[in-house]
Amino acid sequence: MLLELSIRHLAVIEHVELHCKTGFHVLTGETGAGKSIIIDALGLIAGGRSSSDLVRYGSDKASIEASFLVAADHPVWSVLSRLGIEGESEETLIIRREISAQGKSTSRVNGQLVNLAMLKEIGECLVNIHGQHEHQSLFHAEGHIRFLDAFGEPTIGEVKRDYQSAYANYQAVRRQVRELQETSQQALQMADLYKFQVEEIRSVKLKPGEDEALQEERRKLSNAEKLYQSAADAYELLYGNGKGLDVIGRAVQKLQDIASYDTAKLQPLAEQVQSAFYQLEDAAYQVRDYRDEIEFNPSRLDFIEQRLDTISSLRRKYGDNVQEIIEYANKIEAELSLIEHKDERLQELQREESKAFEKMSKLASNLTLKRLAVAERLAAEIVAELRGLHMERTQFKVQVESEGERRFTADGADQVEFLISANPGEPLRSLSKIASGGEISRIMLAMKSIFARVDRIPVLVFDEVDTGVSGRAAQAIAERMSRLSNDCQVFSITHLPQVACMADVHYLIRKTTDGDRTYTNIVDLQGGERVHELARMLGGVEVTDKTLEHAQDMLNLAQDKKMRMS
Repeated sequence: MLLELSIRHLAVIEHVELHCKTGFHVLTGETGAGKSIIIDALGLIAGGRSSSDLVRYGSDKASIEASFLVAADHPVWSVLSRLGIEGESEETLIIRREISAQGKSTSRVNGQLVNLAMLKEIGECLVNIHGQHEHQSLFHAEGHIRFLDAFGEPTIGEVKRDYQSAYANYQAVRRQVRELQETSQQALQMADLYKFQVEEIRSVKLKPGEDEALQEERRKLSNAEKLYQSAADAYELLYGNGKGLDVIGRAVQKLQDIASYDTAKLQPLAEQVQSAFYQLEDAAYQVRDYRDEIEFNPSRLDFIEQRLDTISSLRRKYGDNVQEIIEYANKIEAELSLIEHKDERLQELQREESKAFEKMSKLASNLTLKRLAVAERLAAEIVAELRGLHMERTQFKVQVESEGERRFTADGADQVEFLISANPGEPLRSLSKIASGGEISRIMLAMKSIFARVDRIPVLVFDEVDTGVSGRAAQAIAERMSRLSNDCQVFSITHLPQVACMADVHYLIRKTTDGDRTYTNIVDLQGGERVHELARMLGGVEVTDKTLEHAQDMLNLAQDKKMRMS
């Protein structure tokens, strides 16, 4: 549930704090008081699009912060875990959104920065906002399949995922077939070039790392004379008569002669010099061996120069080093093989395409059968809900069609449409053709009531869902939202006293002016304040004793009704 909502510098709101409770909440107030801004704030928390126009004039930024208390087994925790956001189910979940005067938006969940896509994914698990625009979504038949699949997720979900995997595979194979057909002529023109390039590279018989090895060998051969002379000189200095090691050897002997007179100090020195003598002696032998191994080979040096010239020529055409040249050869050799065996590859892909289509088609048929079964259940539940909303004689059908030439999409091969007959004797027709605004409101509320049991979204928001209804229908809508609040937290903007009196919590949205500035405030109405607001909704601007009495009667009757419903 939503625990708290803090809004700062959003539109005409300077700063408001909303401390929420469980159950059914209504927001009422004069037209233009700012009721929809509260809904907009929740929409921003749920990942809605922001705009600099939302920032209060004269402010640097607007901010909205909401805290939620969510059950440990709620799906939002797995979403947070997958997105790498830390959170504990024992603690509140905090979402903060800031919008700068320049229009830039920053979002944080439990203090961690998230992008808009991540916020939207999280928000969809927590808040569902139903506004007037969503009424219109029922008029568009292409969106009805989404409602059906959401309702039937336990039955349809796995089959649909299997189908979508098969559909994606079919599209990928089909794309390969099309690309091979479209590029075959151009590829044939490239075949001669590829053959020449492959032959040019393969004829050199390159080895990985060969260029580095040859350059190292060239350095040694080019400087063989200098290497030999310097190594010989070094050996002579170390091992020549009267030089180097001979002198150090005599020093070792002198130290050993006197070491017994001052063992503590001279013996370690003698051993240190002796160790150095042995190390230098070993090094001298290695220098001698290196000198003797130095190769003078002009013909080998000439071969290396020519080989490096050849590699340099290939590098200018095919890559920065031998490894890249070899990889390029492998790539064009594979492409050449594909070109040369184009017909065989095309036939293979076409067979693969046929198999992929057959699998996709079979899964689509299975998906259709599942949808047909779910469609009957959904229609039956909607009809039951509509009866409770004073649409007793309404017939409702979820039509699933996949006849004729099947058109496959990512959702399957079905066309889903909601059909309704609001009056006895009338045939079932499209919602857009016969449903009135009041009927659409009740149909949407019926569907929300059903989906609330399925999707486990803790906060449902209705923005004037009661538009176009009155009398018994309005009372029925109020009772339905009250019942719905047993499963989740319900917020509703309303202008109808029949709806407002059924609420567990009643907020008054009030606009005031202080000098040249306008402010919107929220008041949690209690006792006489609530009666007065209901009286205003009943009688307009002028509140009389009679409207106050009527308002009190409505509250009393609503309390009795809720007790009987619980």
